[in-house]
Amino acid sequence: MEYRNNIALITCYIGKLPWYFHYFVHSCSYNPSIDFFIFTDDNTRIPVPGNVKVIYKTLDDIVKLATAKLNLEINITNGYKLCDFKPAYGLIFSDILSGYDFWGHCDIDIIFGNIRSFITDDLLARHDLISVRHDWLSGCFLLYQNTHKLNHLFLHSKDYKKVFGSSQHYCFDETNFAHDAFTNGMLYTDVETEIESMTHVVKKLEARNYISPFFDFLIIEGLPGRLRWDNGEMFYRNRYEVLFYHLIYFKRLPNLPKKVVNIPQSFTISPSKIYHQYELKKSISELETH
Repeated sequence: MEYRNNIALITCYIGKLPWYFHYFVHSCSYNPSIDFFIFTDDNTRIPVPGNVKVIYKTLDDIVKLATAKLNLEINITNGYKLCDFKPAYGLIFSDILSGYDFWGHCDIDIIFGNIRSFITDDLLARHDLISVRHDWLSGCFLLYQNTHKLNHLFLHSKDYKKVFGSSQHYCFDETNFAHDAFTNGMLYTDVETEIESMTHVVKKLEARNYISPFFDFLIIEGLPGRLRWDNGEMFYRNRYEVLFYHLIYFKRLPNLPKKVVNIPQSFTISPSKIYHQYELKKSISELETH
């Protein structure tokens, strides 16, 4: 199928790629119209589909690139600090993103469903920024229109130089840790934080009609179980299609696999385990015999 808007997603991951990266890549392969660029210092050879580009870069490499592109003295001492730079990826990785209509940042603790079922050409025509949460900017997946205005949006925060010049992590890409305040419906003008986060910026600029952001809850987080991934589509309770499952809590569970092989075309996710179809049938059979 042809789409009017082409999309690139950027991920930076410093350290050994975890077991769930295999599920991430597997789900990316079912979204062939979207290109994924993974910058990592893990040089393990992992098979990836054609729309996933794994690019070897050390943290020092990324720091040098960001310093040159932003023309700032920046301070990044660990991979987690890179989250604060996500809003600037449009500039930092501008050479790679040239030619794309939209770019975004995403994390690898994600199992995608059908991205284009939710991120449609019609949606992209009406909005220049797409958040997959209804209340604040979703750092795990966020899309920006690839324009000068959107790529420089972070400059509207009065604190961006403080954020980029400090080794402290500020959760700049989201809310400066004020998630609950925004979830509870507080206005950005009433949410007081140490620095002006990107959620503050976007809400402020939306109020001024400078940008047209989209906010809606399209994903699953937490440990709900009753999730089914089937040939590139993700369903909750076999009724609700979702954009992706964010494994932010799931990945912290004990006794999760250290190695993943042969991911099938269909699997289910309980609150504590991912069941491949043959495992699920075996589990049901054992229950029926006891």
